[in-house]
Amino acid sequence: MAELELLIEPETLAAELGNDELLIIDVCSADSYKTHHIPGAVHIPPAELQAGTKPAVGKIPEKKRLDALFSAAGLNASKHVVVYDDEGGGWAGRLIWTLDVLGHRNYSCVNGGLHAWLAAGLPVTTELPTTAPSEFVGEWHEDFIAEAVDVLDAIDDDDQAIWDARSPEEYRGEKVVAQRGGHIPGAINIDWLELMDRERQLRLIDLQDLQQRLDKLGLSKDKTVITHCQTHHRSGLSYLAMKILGYDKIKGYHGSWSEWGNREDTPINTGANP
Repeated sequence: MAELELLIEPETLAAELGNDELLIIDVCSADSYKTHHIPGAVHIPPAELQAGTKPAVGKIPEKKRLDALFSAAGLNASKHVVVYDDEGGGWAGRLIWTLDVLGHRNYSCVNGGLHAWLAAGLPVTTELPTTAPSEFVGEWHEDFIAEAVDVLDAIDDDDQAIWDARSPEEYRGEKVVAQRGGHIPGAINIDWLELMDRERQLRLIDLQDLQQRLDKLGLSKDKTVITHCQTHHRSGLSYLAMKILGYDKIKGYHGSWSEWGNREDTPINTGANP
């Protein structure tokens, strides 16, 4: 098998279908998977990537739960994971972040996911794959996880930056989906939807343009960048975009706004980007 880049086009994956070295993971909705999926793809429900405990439902599950999840999917150290979703990359990025935490760095993401695959006229199926369970045991890497205390430390640190991937209305505090609305002081807002090229089946926008924008806003590669949204789902895409751009100091704040906005001791600002 040719070495696969982190971001691959649908046609690249199509040429590798049937390769035993690949583990294709579908993180689309259950209905979508039942209707059609890429041949050989194993379905992981997106909710399984989150602990689901209120109020911060998006926190990462405990290690033994994730080990069991990926063992059932057939993951082992030799497998190259190829992940896709049906919504522009949020869940795919969340899965890649999860694999980073578990120490499995052998992965790719399909640019545009299922939308781009279908638009290219590539094969789909309703057949369930035959999966041989494995005994996957990850190695926990907390350096990819940001806790609330890490975010607090980042606020006044010039060597760190915070990327808020929520909508502008949430960021400004006009749309409130927690006890308190607004944003983390100093956080930069780039809505995850702005990373999707809707004229190209939800592929990522031009990466050079994105890098220039990130640099202009202070989200540059020399900094440790913490990204978040409401539950670290939408910010899965901002995390993925930075991985593709070559950032090597990025973290996902898994508590995200569902934790920050529901606490009474966390600082909050309102209004537009500084």
